[in-house]
Amino acid sequence: MSQIYKKATLTFFGIACFVSIVAQDSAMVIDQVIAVVGGNIILESEVEAQYMQYRMQEGGATGSSSTVKCSMLEMMLYQKLLLNQAELDSVEVSEDQVEAEMDRRLRHYIGLLGSPEKFEEFYQKSILEFKDELRDQVKELLLVDEVQKTIIGELNVTPTEVKNYFRNIPQDSIPLINSEVEIAQIVKLPPVNKEEVDKVKNKLQELRTRVLNGENFVTLAILYSEDPGSAKNGGELGMFGRGEMYPAFEAAAFNLEKGAVSEIVETEAGFHILQMIERRGEYVNVRHILLRPKVSPMDLAKAKVQLDSIVSLIDKKEYTFEDAITKFSEDPSKNNGGLIINPMNGTTLFEADQLDPKVFFIIDKLEPGEISVPVQFQTEDAKDAYRILYLKKRTEPHKANLKQDYDKIKEWSKEEKKQELISKWIREKSELTFIKINGSYNDCVYVNTWGNKKE
Repeated sequence: MSQIYKKATLTFFGIACFVSIVAQDSAMVIDQVIAVVGGNIILESEVEAQYMQYRMQEGGATGSSSTVKCSMLEMMLYQKLLLNQAELDSVEVSEDQVEAEMDRRLRHYIGLLGSPEKFEEFYQKSILEFKDELRDQVKELLLVDEVQKTIIGELNVTPTEVKNYFRNIPQDSIPLINSEVEIAQIVKLPPVNKEEVDKVKNKLQELRTRVLNGENFVTLAILYSEDPGSAKNGGELGMFGRGEMYPAFEAAAFNLEKGAVSEIVETEAGFHILQMIERRGEYVNVRHILLRPKVSPMDLAKAKVQLDSIVSLIDKKEYTFEDAITKFSEDPSKNNGGLIINPMNGTTLFEADQLDPKVFFIIDKLEPGEISVPVQFQTEDAKDAYRILYLKKRTEPHKANLKQDYDKIKEWSKEEKKQELISKWIREKSELTFIKINGSYNDCVYVNTWGNKKE
């Protein structure tokens, strides 16, 4: 994925449905309608396609195929009930929203497969053909998502609800929590010298001049851009709206005319030139060339020496690690006590398999309260830096309890409350909606009540 995006959001529900959609072409089944919800139908091929994708992800089917397919059908029934409600409530999404969402999702899957070429090879169709086929389905997903937000709302749970939830878990069903670590860091970002900055800006200015003199921007982006997510696609980023990019990049993009090339733009990622492809309302599509000034080996070595000195000061107890974070760290994590956030769950706790292998190799040798030697790494925006790591704590495997695992139990409690709200909504709406389930799926055991309208 392109490294100039400052944020990206994709709900699990949306991903699951999207995966189901893109798998449909490979489903070798004879279509028949197996369920109707309001005016919306579910085909046998849709369930089979999602089941095929499930088998691919799991490395082969696990559990009863009929049970898995029943669960998949129930998810689709919920989706169609949401869609039916969107139609009743006249929920609308714009074509620009649909286009932008398709581009965001495509960037995700292109990133998983490695390149646009590999994406097209995998699906045996061009990206444009793929988007044309998916436009209606993505619009449907956006409508569904809007209705789902109204069901769940600003969901929260009180401490009393958390405690009651935990007390109601049978003793033999309390989950086992794996060993977890909490890690803090002190980061030194070596400065980039002026000579290197000037070198990069001069190179970009040269590339801009070549484009203005008639050379192809796409070709130059492929040859020179240092943004791995877009370079192979000629620098093209796809449609995006306001608030998705770095502010300076976004400002330049929205001020360009079609075909125009920007002046040099500086962002946290480096230096860019942009070319406008098209604008649709409040969304634009540009291509860009990114060049990053490089830290000199000497400046990188100085950062290591500085961290060595900080380690020495901590060892001599002239600073606690916490005080040293505040005084010396040059990373935004200093505002969070230096703690590294686990992107998988949003907490500061990591299981072993959630850590970068290089970090695990270092942390695994430390005892709680110990710090590492300075180690080189790359920041999220691909800048070379050095850091020292501090193992704040390591838990032992244990049964979940409120004292050690309150945040986890709170999330479990919130998820249960969410499912209760969804089940209540399904129960109420299915009684008011025409729902018919046909064929072998009559025998499924569903989690929710679907109006008891089976044939």
